[in-house]
Amino acid sequence: MRRELPLAICFIMGLIMTVQFFVPHHYSQWLFDNMLKWLIIVLTFAMILGIGNLVKLHLQKVQHRRRDWLYSIVALFGVTASLVTGFGWGIEADSPFMVLYNYVQIPMQATMFSLLAFYIASAAFRTFRARTVEATLLLVAAVIVMLGRVPLEGIVGRWLPDLAEWILDYPNMAAKRGIMIGIGLGAISTALKIILGIERSWLGGGD
Repeated sequence: MRRELPLAICFIMGLIMTVQFFVPHHYSQWLFDNMLKWLIIVLTFAMILGIGNLVKLHLQKVQHRRRDWLYSIVALFGVTASLVTGFGWGIEADSPFMVLYNYVQIPMQATMFSLLAFYIASAAFRTFRARTVEATLLLVAAVIVMLGRVPLEGIVGRWLPDLAEWILDYPNMAAKRGIMIGIGLGAISTALKIILGIERSWLGGGD
């Protein structure tokens, strides 16, 4: 019963929401709106469980002095500061929570993205080797697009940015749409497997 009941609920709700998508009726829209509200409630409890699990893991790491346990202290301090300032003073524009967000969180995110730029450059250097015809085309297109993003119009004219835009709008967009179609088909097949009970890993086990 511990497995049959969740599988039955998943099948019924999946079937209802699938039918709802194709039924243009105000009752159908009412059902969809109410399901979204319940989804927000469930996500709230899931977030509470996630925060509790995060705190538990880092507390254990600090208690047993595991590797990099000092970073766990920083993580716990950040979670505590965010919760206290958010619930204590709200999230208005001049609140302590927004001060922490604007002057701590956003600079850290900018730093992480800046580091990613160096990793991307090093990965591109290792990947874009003109060993085959396809790799050569990829290398040439990547160089054109990267140079087209740089303001060099006064030196080389408009042809380079226009060529970069053409590459992004046509060959790149065609490949991107093919990838998105594949992702959509994969999502549909995975959803059907979950609704029909074929995929059961979300229950905590393969069977």
